[in-house]
Amino acid sequence: MLLLSATTACSVAIKDVPTPVNLPEKFSVTGRTQAPNQWWLTFNDSALNRLIDQALNESFTVLAAFNRLEQARAVAKKSGAELIPAVNGSFGATQKSTDSSTINSLTTGLAASYELDLWGRIRANLDAAELDTKAAEEDVAGAAISVSAEIASNWYKLVEQRQQLALLDNQIKVNHDNAAMITTRFRLGQATAADVFQQSQLLEFVIGSRLSVIANISVLENQLAILIGKSPGTVVIPEQHNFPVLPPIPETGLSADLIQRRPDLRKAYFRIQAADQRIASAIADRFPKLSLSAGIDTSAPDLQSLFNNWMATIAGNLVMPLIDGGRRIAEVERSQAVSAEAVNNYANALLNAVQEVENALIQEHQQYQLTLNLNKQVQLSQLATVQIRSRYVYGAMDFLRVLSALLSQQNLERNRLLAQQQLIDYRINLYRALASGRN
Repeated sequence: MLLLSATTACSVAIKDVPTPVNLPEKFSVTGRTQAPNQWWLTFNDSALNRLIDQALNESFTVLAAFNRLEQARAVAKKSGAELIPAVNGSFGATQKSTDSSTINSLTTGLAASYELDLWGRIRANLDAAELDTKAAEEDVAGAAISVSAEIASNWYKLVEQRQQLALLDNQIKVNHDNAAMITTRFRLGQATAADVFQQSQLLEFVIGSRLSVIANISVLENQLAILIGKSPGTVVIPEQHNFPVLPPIPETGLSADLIQRRPDLRKAYFRIQAADQRIASAIADRFPKLSLSAGIDTSAPDLQSLFNNWMATIAGNLVMPLIDGGRRIAEVERSQAVSAEAVNNYANALLNAVQEVENALIQEHQQYQLTLNLNKQVQLSQLATVQIRSRYVYGAMDFLRVLSALLSQQNLERNRLLAQQQLIDYRINLYRALASGRN
């Protein structure tokens, strides 16, 4: 009991880790509504909901994170085994023959050994392994957040490309009609051959853009298939051609809340604590080790002899490192360097986390203003195109102005779709940076 008390007294407590860098108390912008745990539900998109639900259960990225967690748990279980005495059994059989008889002898035995954790070395290793398990649990949460965000991002890129395809089909029709009109005017001597060639070139340009969009659609569908754990070509991706209405900006909270929510920050925190425990283990390894061992042999003639033999074989073994070439000191120094690295990684992760939230906030705000601006530009461009085309028909303007106005309008229409998709992407980045979706 005295030795066990000494073991407990020498164990190293797991300490809280102070924040190594100064963080702003609040973020620059915040909403009033807290984002739900399943943030993607705010988009009211049933197809997206199905994709994410499937991915969280079948994505190989998430499953691999669970496998790493299982490995960490096994390592912790293995580390804790040193606190329990090891008992090994043995069995033997011998046969001795003489001129008159044969003697068979059977023996069985037990051998036990146990190292007293005088300085807390074993306990420190166990605590470190358990902290590694907590870090692995954060990996699982981080994988779930990343996969859900990647699916949402790729899904709305796919929706945007499908809208681009429909828009390009309409633009091809417009350009084809213009090409027919210019050809007719050329035959009547009211247009030049250059006008025909320029309109035909614009038509071919839009057709070429359509080919690129078709390829992008296939690539995005394949990416979504992989994210949900399926092989490309074996799953039908739902059809959807509309963007969701973005909900209000969620409540961003305090930077201290972010430390508790984000899996990468919690993982870095546990890594520091685990590194501190390994420093304690390395220091304890420099001190003497006391081991106990005992054995029993069933070849004893009676129970009393068995007990006496067991007691007689109990032995203590004290091992003290004298000369090891500085190996143990070097291990302490290495563990200290690992701990310092973990602290620096934690500080860097904190700064990056705050940056990601602030970046997402400012990007979404400016992108929203850009979408409003593009809406106005498209409206003005459409009006200008109608006016210029009408004046061209009556001979008051050359075809180059018509071509320029049409090209500008069609580019603006495509850019507006892209800007709307990027606005949604910035909101997804914000949810991801705030660690929404953590189970």
